[in-house]
Amino acid sequence: MSVGAAKAALTDSMMQITLREYQKAAVDAVWAHLRELDTNPAVVLPTGAGKSLVIAQIVHDAVHEWHGRVVILAHVKELLEQTAEKIRALAPDVPLGLFSAGLKRRDLNYSATVAGIQSICKKACDLGSVDLIIIDEAHMVPAEDDGMYRQFIADAKVVNPHVRIIGLTATPYRLKSGPICAAENILNHICFEVGVRELIVQGFLSPLKTKAGLQKISTDDLHVRAGEFVASEVEDLMDKDGLVEGACAEIVEHTKDRAATLIFASGIRHGQHIVEVLKAKHGVECGFVCGDTPAGVRAAILGRFRSGELKYLCNMNVLTTGFDAPHIDCVALVRPTMSPGLYYQMVGRGFRLHPGKADCLVLDFGGNVLRHGPVDAVRIDTFDRGEGEAPAKECPQCQALIAAGYQTCPQCGHQFPEPNKQRHEAQASTEGILSGQATREEHHVSETTYHVHMKRSDPSAPLTMRVEYRVGFNRYFREWVCFDHSGYARTKAEAWWRARSVEAVPGGTEEAVEMAKAGALAPTLHITVEKKAGDQFERVVAHRLGDKPPRLDSEEGLPEVPAEPVGMTYGIPDEEIPF
Repeated sequence: MSVGAAKAALTDSMMQITLREYQKAAVDAVWAHLRELDTNPAVVLPTGAGKSLVIAQIVHDAVHEWHGRVVILAHVKELLEQTAEKIRALAPDVPLGLFSAGLKRRDLNYSATVAGIQSICKKACDLGSVDLIIIDEAHMVPAEDDGMYRQFIADAKVVNPHVRIIGLTATPYRLKSGPICAAENILNHICFEVGVRELIVQGFLSPLKTKAGLQKISTDDLHVRAGEFVASEVEDLMDKDGLVEGACAEIVEHTKDRAATLIFASGIRHGQHIVEVLKAKHGVECGFVCGDTPAGVRAAILGRFRSGELKYLCNMNVLTTGFDAPHIDCVALVRPTMSPGLYYQMVGRGFRLHPGKADCLVLDFGGNVLRHGPVDAVRIDTFDRGEGEAPAKECPQCQALIAAGYQTCPQCGHQFPEPNKQRHEAQASTEGILSGQATREEHHVSETTYHVHMKRSDPSAPLTMRVEYRVGFNRYFREWVCFDHSGYARTKAEAWWRARSVEAVPGGTEEAVEMAKAGALAPTLHITVEKKAGDQFERVVAHRLGDKPPRLDSEEGLPEVPAEPVGMTYGIPDEEIPF
């Protein structure tokens, strides 16, 4: 076989793994950011969404498209092995090394190196010049000026001052320091993000069901240190005979027809107590792993769990990231946490799809869903303890944990009473009781993006501009502005534009999106969203705008903006589009 034929065959084998559309979009967003900006981008993908494949594609492109050298950093051995496996599968022609004391490998001089940060933090100069540093689970990077990641990056910049950094995470914030992306941080901007709910709707993540424990705990007397409950107090609270026995009984009852249950304990003593009660009172074998578990014993237990031989596995702080067991269809949180990131990572162990798995049941014995909200709409302003409306509530009939706005439990049909029905309120309830009545809420907008949208069910329909407003950490509202339509829809689009810009109204959608991305529109500070009882989707009905920007420089023309393929819908159902 000729060299050319061999290379073509290798390329064909590499392309056998096909990225999903959102994974391709994430890769494209990374390269667009690196081309157009001097800052370091982050990609936010939910647990189970395939970050390793995105990393593998970026590595392939970096090595083959511009002959760069890449190092991929992670903090646990499981992530190193998983990432290396995906790179070998997606890009077998990339020379790949491993640098990890735990894996007994110290490879240097490769085009791409997957490395454990603990092992390589002082070895950046030994690697030689590196063009790209990719950080998996980037929320692990501390905001402070010290730490292993910062030391490695600082040393790498001595060898190559132009090295760029990319971060990937499911949770782009830390409890103590807030968002991981900021001008003064290693990572500066989120270049791409897709939400849990969107991927569940598209069928890429497992649906979730949540139930609260029958026995309630109160965390009011717990102290908080460095943004989290004091660990010893949490364990003392949860490790009471009645609570452990009640939790174990509920876990066994709810998982009779489930394949694999992962339990998160509040401490080592507490975890061992759970294991003992499951065996003594229910005849159930449950494995247990923690930071002190010897490597060989831990590997054997995880192997039995992954194979299906062991149905129950309890752990203390070791299986929150990097642990991949797609058949997990129940996650039991027998610990409270103040950290929205830890809460998300624990529940995320059940996100992955698996043959025969209909959904993942989350059993919450620590009040975490009520504290932080549903996992697809995590509330991260948890620094106040108890102020404001709870983001979720519990159904008194079936113990389902659901978003606070539900008036009817979607799992058992229980009808909730009107809010504060027992007492007279100074302000009337805004909840719609009858079909057609409307609820209105105002939201602060943290980011606005503009997209060319083609309706999937009717490609011949006129293009529209899809405007996406990000509120909170991972919640979006959308509206459609119809520049390519005629009649009232076009008139409404013209009025929408004039309220925001001193530029002439664009002739069509593609021009409108280009000008919007170039900075022609006033920022949207707040939006008012209306939800009519009986309607499936909310609608944006009012806006609070900032100042209109000055006119774009007509002599220099419009700045270049990243191209977006027409019809990139990211799974938005057609019935949500109001035209």
